[in-house]
Parts: sequence; C-alpha cells; structure tokens
Amino acid sequence: METTHCAVDGWVDVIPAPGPHSTATFDLIVRPADADTLPEDAPDTVISCTGKAAGIVHELLHGIQPGDLLRVTGTLVQPSASGEPARLTVDVLEVLDTALLPVLNDMVIDRYGDYVVIFDASTDKVPVFTALGTWVGLADNPDAITTLIDIHERVTGGDA
Repeated sequence: METTHCAVDGWVDVIPAPGPHSTATFDLIVRPADADTLPEDAPDTVISCTGKAAGIVHELLHGIQPGDLLRVTGTLVQPSASGEPARLTVDVLEVLDTALLPVLNDMVIDRYGDYVVIFDASTDKVPVFTALGTWVGLADNPDAITTLIDIHERVTGGDA
C-alpha cells in the first residue's frame, strides 16, 4: 500500500458523519488543476477522509457543511483495488471558503453516516433514526443531532 503525505483542496459533498472511535468521516470532491481541459463528463476524484484529532472532529461535526471548500493535509493511502476511493487521514484542516447557508423548505431527509434525520421547516426539533429505521430520539435542534447520535452509540455499543 502506497502512502503519501500531502495537502489536497476540495469540496465537501455531504455533511461529515461521526465515525468509529471518536472520529469523523467525509468525502472530499477534488477537481484537477487542468479541469477546464477535461471533457464535461469527466468524473471528479473522490477522497474518503477521516479526522481523528479532537479539534478536527469537532469542527467537522459542528462547523462543516456540504459545499465548503477545504484544504486538508495528512497521509493519503492509495486504494488497493481499482474503483475504490483513496483514503486520507487528516492531520490539518483549513476552511478556504464556506458554502451559502442552506434554506430548508418543507421537509428534508438527510443522512448522518448510519443515521437518518428529518428536518421540518416548521419546527426546530429533528427526529433521528438509524438507517434501518430504529428510533434514536428527537434532537431539540439541528445542533443537538450529533450529541444524540453520540449518546445512542455509547448506549448501544456503536451499532446503528
């Protein structure tokens, strides 16, 4: 397995999710520097990232949203099989640009890793379920979702 220490700029695709052992995971979408010379249907590169340091995990779970432009520095592990994303363990996280604040209309269903949440524009409360449909609880507001998920994982041993 080939590893490289590098810095990569890219956009966050979906809300970072809590991972195992107090980590946070997210996918970074990377466009090559010569993207304007590539065909329009050329795929973007996806790098699966994991943050382990407490400060990075906190920022990922509480401050990063889809569309944010990040520079991540860390150890990149090339995929062992074709078609798999490269994996990067993040040592340094820098926000280069933030996305516009999302405006919720009516109801929106979103994923937090192995969890599903339902945002309703008419209330701050957010129902949280596992991806398999098990009730987790009702977060008082969107900022409390990750706390509710953390409590659920501690109580159930991390099984979503």
